[in-house]
Amino acid sequence: MKIILSSIVVALLAMSAMPAFADVAWQSFECQLVDEHTEDEVIDVAQKWLTAARTMQGGKKMELRILIPHATGSGETDFIFVLSAPSFAAWGTFWDNYEGSPAHKIDEESQAITVCPSSRLYESVRVEAK
Repeated sequence: MKIILSSIVVALLAMSAMPAFADVAWQSFECQLVDEHTEDEVIDVAQKWLTAARTMQGGKKMELRILIPHATGSGETDFIFVLSAPSFAAWGTFWDNYEGSPAHKIDEESQAITVCPSSRLYESVRVEAK
């Protein structure tokens, strides 16, 4: 009985500790501007995209950042589009419903001003100072 009770307590403690490790799902897209389009145009489209994304299942708490390099050595990347979701479950729900969504339509329209040929998915872990 003691072993069973101890096992249950350890399992409950492990489940409650898991959220401390998994923080946020981040996806970054490395992008280039098409022709003579500007960063201001990208930001305008990104605002419209985020508004549409937040109406979707899994997208309500999405956040978006545009990283614009201000130093040499950025290569072919004009900016990085960084999308964050509060969890991998929300991220998965969002992308499972992306095809044909309002955000997808804005994404297709934005291809006239930018192209984002590569992306990476990250799991972030918050580190606290000791």
